[in-house]
Amino acid sequence: MDVRLLGTAGPLGWPAEGCGCASCGRLRAADAGRAPTALLVDGAFRLGEGRVPAGYQVRPLPGTPSAHDVTGPDGARMLCAAPGPLPGSALDWVARAGAAYDLAFLDLVAAPEQLGELRRLGAVGPATTVVAVHVDHRAPSPHELDRRLSFWGAGLVPDGTVVSSADPPVPRPSAPYRVLVLGGARSGKSEEAERRLAGEPTVTYVAAGGAGAGRPDDPEWRARIAAHRARRPSGWRTVETTDLAAVVRETGDPLLVDGLGTWLAAVLDECGAWDTDAPAQATPSQAEAQVRRRVEELVAAWRATRRYVVAVTDEVGSGVVPETRSGRRFRDELGGLNQRLAAESEEATLVVAGRVLPLPPPWP
Repeated sequence: MDVRLLGTAGPLGWPAEGCGCASCGRLRAADAGRAPTALLVDGAFRLGEGRVPAGYQVRPLPGTPSAHDVTGPDGARMLCAAPGPLPGSALDWVARAGAAYDLAFLDLVAAPEQLGELRRLGAVGPATTVVAVHVDHRAPSPHELDRRLSFWGAGLVPDGTVVSSADPPVPRPSAPYRVLVLGGARSGKSEEAERRLAGEPTVTYVAAGGAGAGRPDDPEWRARIAAHRARRPSGWRTVETTDLAAVVRETGDPLLVDGLGTWLAAVLDECGAWDTDAPAQATPSQAEAQVRRRVEELVAAWRATRRYVVAVTDEVGSGVVPETRSGRRFRDELGGLNQRLAAESEEATLVVAGRVLPLPPPWP
């Protein structure tokens, strides 16, 4: 089955006529506009329009009649979703349909997590070619969208491209693969980490401060935790632990660790190592030795892991010098940990005001 993408944008196109947003402005400046999504199947018919030729089976999905399941004369299967996420009734239908699709055209700007769900259901398999459609100014730019799609094993193609069921799928990161995401408070670092794993069928989310982390009696804190949980796809599993090294050493599905600052604070607390009143010692105390051991265990586990791991951490190098000894201790410990994990990572990125700055690797 060969599918020509006559257009790949959302219903209003990209840029949208009369829209003054920065995303649309970037496309106008680059003269890189996209027409609304339209698919020409095998040069024989436009999907969703007119008569379907003999030999093809086209079925609208429940709850979203503008999304279609298509089977060609050669037995190739294609899924084309409507704008927005697939509703639960459509996902249930797709799960019952059987084998994985050869081609999947999805709105991954609106709902990247639907790709992970389709993989979990078996509708998208290792050989499925996934292409983003209905793209528009919900994404900052085609370049940024293409960066995100690379995490999910999906592609962004120009209008007019022919995509074939014989095309190889877009690769996605394979384990072992380690990513360190750094950023300040409210920088968007957690969202970036979650976004990276949105296309995975299952993910283990590690709340690294343990079950009692944070301020459970604070309504604002509880609201922040609830917001984090609401962003996670339903197929994600949550583990609350401070034994982070043990989790990283295990084999299994991808890990999202959020975050190393909370973990370090919990470790300092568990080891009784804050020591705010005592003067600095020339030799490590018993508590400090315990902290060193925990840090070394984590670094060794990170280096040896066979998993795909994304860890969120606080960038502490740009702030003011803390007034307290405990604050300076935390800053120094976390800064050192960040350096060591970054050195053992395939990728390290810094998030500033929601914008992602890939850090260059320590090699040519």
